[in-house]
Amino acid sequence: MSVTKSDGSPQGAVALKLDLVPPPESAKKPENTDSSFLDGSPSESPGLEKTKGITGFQALVHLVKGNMGTGILGLPLAVKNAGILVGPLSLLAMGVIACHCMHILVRCAQRFCHRLNKPFMDYGHTVMHGLEASPSAWLRTHAHWGRRIVSFFLIVTQLGFCCVYIVFLADNLKQVVEAVNSTTHNCHSNETVTLTPTMDSRLYMLAFLPVLVLLVFIRNLRILTTFSMLANISMLVSLVIITQYIVQGIPDPSRLPLGASWKTYPLFFGTAIFSFESIGVVLPLENKMKDARRFPAILYLGMSIVTSLYIGIGALGYLRFGDDIKASITLNLPNCWLYQSVKLLYIVGILCTYALQFYVPAEIIIPLAISQVSPRWALLLDLSIRLAMVCLTCVLAILIPRLDLVLALVGSVSSSALALIIPPLLEITTYYSEGMNPLTIAKDALISLLGFVGFVVGTYQALEELLEPGPSRPFSNSTICIQ
Repeated sequence: MSVTKSDGSPQGAVALKLDLVPPPESAKKPENTDSSFLDGSPSESPGLEKTKGITGFQALVHLVKGNMGTGILGLPLAVKNAGILVGPLSLLAMGVIACHCMHILVRCAQRFCHRLNKPFMDYGHTVMHGLEASPSAWLRTHAHWGRRIVSFFLIVTQLGFCCVYIVFLADNLKQVVEAVNSTTHNCHSNETVTLTPTMDSRLYMLAFLPVLVLLVFIRNLRILTTFSMLANISMLVSLVIITQYIVQGIPDPSRLPLGASWKTYPLFFGTAIFSFESIGVVLPLENKMKDARRFPAILYLGMSIVTSLYIGIGALGYLRFGDDIKASITLNLPNCWLYQSVKLLYIVGILCTYALQFYVPAEIIIPLAISQVSPRWALLLDLSIRLAMVCLTCVLAILIPRLDLVLALVGSVSSSALALIIPPLLEITTYYSEGMNPLTIAKDALISLLGFVGFVVGTYQALEELLEPGPSRPFSNSTICIQ
């Protein structure tokens, strides 16, 4: 069984499909729930259908689609935090490293599939078997913790995505409502638009809560797939409209700094790695291909396309809006009906995506809880846990309403571990006993060290800014729009 999700995210929309069994069945076998969902991407991953095999082109489409979500909308602000030259170069380097780590994970999984005669190996079990192959007796004894750690980071990442979505929904709906009285059909006006103040964005978050609860109560993935298609379409249309707008009227780039302050660079790192986090999708894709030998080439081509798109949107967005760039580029769009519709389309897409992203942590946590009670209480416990988890994400979003800092925090905490820290260490534990080139060991150690530094510094910087008092730290949902 494998689950994958696609974020036409912010990291496009997420398509999440279960290959073998419906959710209720998974509750009967709690011992398998860890591994069943670890192959889904903690970022936003593409949906895979149960077929006899997918072509290389189909795998490429899934891989690219799995990286497109809400994260891409925050990249212009991320580039501002790094500088107009340092930002794109860092995105390029991060894309190369992320792609290399994905390739490492695929190689290690293939190694254990051949060794253990298994047709497929997910992320969690690959880490567990990697620790079992380690020369360290202590790591071999505690190998099962590798799978549990991956589960933990998956849960943190997915619930973090859900928090980001709630903040995004509130920010954009608030701006649409405030601008509705002055919205025009003229998208080329240079007037300053005065928005009509409405209720606090946190009340908008609470307003979305009943809808989100109803969505997560849908436990049938086939029904959720319909929402996924709607999300994909709405996000694709939105991104096309956003791109055609930001390429118009770009001012002189010489006014922008080549490199920003080192104090803001950790925020860039967190947002960027949040966007690149799709390492979980590579194993399901590789397993589904008719000719898996072509997958490395597909992986490198797909990640090249993704990295180019990220650099393009991030750099062009910052060039277009400069220091006025907001946490989501949708908040910078003009006050005319065409671009207000973009926000509404993205709201629909993210709303549909929430339930799909929520499915992964729910299917890790709920079956374990249900296994502890009698069958007659199973449904009530299932729905109660879903309700509690949705309320938790809403409360966290209310407590941390700055979209840019939520992106950076989630990316620094869990995406760093899953995308940069674990894969290089996995390669060392897998191949060390067979003899490894010292340069390979040094390379893996350096990547993990960089990921760990980003994890610590990025988390510290995001928390520091979130906790810093005073009016100098406005909410990201301040909706002042200048046309």
